[in-house]
Amino acid sequence: MEGAEIRGDLAIPAPSAGIVVFAHGTGSGRHSPRNRQVARRLEVAGFATLLVDLLTEAEEDTDRRGGRVRFDVGLLAGRLRAVTRWVGEQAELGGLAVGYFGASTGAAAALMAASGDRPGSVKAIVSRGGRPDLAGESLGGVRAPTLLVVGGRDETVLELNRLAARRLTCPWRMETVAGATHLFEEPGALERVADVAAEWFGSYLVSHDEAARSPYRQSSSSSTG
Repeated sequence: MEGAEIRGDLAIPAPSAGIVVFAHGTGSGRHSPRNRQVARRLEVAGFATLLVDLLTEAEEDTDRRGGRVRFDVGLLAGRLRAVTRWVGEQAELGGLAVGYFGASTGAAAALMAASGDRPGSVKAIVSRGGRPDLAGESLGGVRAPTLLVVGGRDETVLELNRLAARRLTCPWRMETVAGATHLFEEPGALERVADVAAEWFGSYLVSHDEAARSPYRQSSSSSTG
């Protein structure tokens, strides 16, 4: 994949209303228990999920020894675009609408990838405790409806999300999880993240015909920032 071999875990419930690709943040990967918990919730809601390591094993090793590879948002975004192209080439996945779920620096990569050379290929984005500010000038080019989920006690990241949201021109909403810190470790916090993510993707990834059969789609559209 763009000269790099990266690994991922794919789950395809039948039928699938869309596919959500997970972009992991700093120090995390496809084995993240938090993202896997969210993925299971999305699978119950009828979405295929793809959890990928956007770094190669060699890059991860470099990062563990003090490198800054995980902060190279441009590199991560390029890998995410390549993953999205791969999804579109798979017979069992090619017809599914694509969404991104990004955490920490992975959220910045998701936003940058969505504003890239194929506008419209990504239909919805959810950021969990993300750093959208790191997407820089790419924020203005995002067209996919974006949900920013932040812990109410994660004060620094909350302020960074507020500043970044002002630069978004797409439909967006900020969901503050009361009492939650950065990793959403408090009782019920991660469950809330998973629920609002399922609702958001249900609103924007599901076709009208599928939505009529799905209990997860919201009846009203999300607010625009």
